Amino acid sequence: MATAGAGKLRLDKWLWHARFFKTRSLAAREVSAGHVRVNGARVSKPAHQVGADDVLTFPQARVIRVVRIVALGTRRGPAPEAQALYEDMTPAAGGTETQENRPAAPRYEGKGRPTKKDRRKLDLNKP
Repeated sequence: MATAGAGKLRLDKWLWHARFFKTRSLAAREVSAGHVRVNGARVSKPAHQVGADDVLTFPQARVIRVVRIVALGTRRGPAPEAQALYEDMTPAAGGTETQENRPAAPRYEGKGRPTKKDRRKLDLNKP
């Protein structure tokens, strides 16, 4: 399968190779929705050609990811191989919530939703 240019690959295919999305169709959907930027410009076509040194900005879960393409993959290999395809430039979360600094969800002695009595206790303890 030949690529359009030397050292170029479809954006949706690269995102899938680098394991940012579980399927190629999910990657294409995110690009089509206009959620991906290449070198600061919004891209809406999954077939947009990307190469080495391009910077991609896109949302992944609750984090905005910024990555620089280091290499183009030839296959969707194991995670260590995929991590070698990019350099993560995502800024450290200063004021945003991350997995580490997110407050824990309140725990209840029982399972599931709190009862009305538990709810009143929680409301009384609020600052």
